[in-house]
Formats: sequence, C-alpha cells, structure tokens
Amino acid sequence: MSVNRNYLLGFKIDKLTDSIINLVTGENYETVVSLISEKELATVTKAIGWNFNWKDEFRQVDRQIFKLCAVNTPDLIHGIISLEVRQQHVYMYLLESAPFNVGKDKIYEGVPGNLVAFACKLSFEKGYEGYVAFESKTGLIKHYIKTLGAYHFKNQLMIIDTTAARVLVNKYFKS
Repeated sequence: MSVNRNYLLGFKIDKLTDSIINLVTGENYETVVSLISEKELATVTKAIGWNFNWKDEFRQVDRQIFKLCAVNTPDLIHGIISLEVRQQHVYMYLLESAPFNVGKDKIYEGVPGNLVAFACKLSFEKGYEGYVAFESKTGLIKHYIKTLGAYHFKNQLMIIDTTAARVLVNKYFKS
C-alpha cells in the first residue's frame, strides 16, 4: 500500500566535485544516474547499513527512484534519490549515500552533490528552469544555503532556483 509521506532531508554535502572522488587514491570517477530496478533494491537494505526503506519508497506511485553509479562499476550503487516531477519543479523526497560513502571512513565524496545536480538537470529537461524543492531538517538549512545555493522559502521548505541549479548542473554534467 502506498503511503504519501514527506521527509525532512538530512544529507550533508561533503564536497561539490565534478564526479565522485576516491578518498584513498584521489582518483575521479565519471558517474551515471539511472532509474533503479526492483531487483537492484534487494541489495539496498537496512541490514547492510542503508538508513531508509527504499523498497517502500519504490512503491510510491508518484515517485521515481534513481541510483548513482560510477561508469566503470555500473553494478555498485553509490547513492540513491527519490524524486517527483511536479508542476513547475522537481521535488526531492529522499537522498542517501551508500553506507561506504558516509562518515569519517567513507570511500568516495561528491555523491550527494551529484544527486542534487541530477535533480536540477531533470528539472531543466522538463522545462522547469532547474527549480527543485525539498524539506530540510532545521539544523541543515544554513548548510544547504551555503553549499547548494538554495534559499529558505518557509518552515523547512528549501528551493534551488535557476541560477543555483545551473551552477550544479554545469559542475557535474559537462555535455
């Protein structure tokens, strides 16, 4: 059964990169964002460290779930985002980095910024001038203003406008 729920997002932008960067080797890896399949979700569980129930999110009929992978390792999911294309903007419900990309021992940086840039790119493609909205945890509102160029609209609602979206898309999507 679908339950329409909104979340207060709490992801941290570690660094805006133009790809994802292996923190051990310093190597950059080109990324690709694509729809995730139900079969792939079998590898995305709380038992291995993911925080959200992505299978439930996948069942929400109004949303699309995308995965971020490195081009050279297309079967390794680095992060996931849940989006809805609404009138005039794209709405972000959830965003999560893979467990190996979180915390002081994370392996790659740049995942959250990459996924937000994808949401902005999708907004441009839909003719919505890059506008993206999401609800933030209170303690991260200033962080999103500083790192993403988002603005605080009201309550916990954050908006990424055309100018900020263009910066993110140009950083991550060169072509």
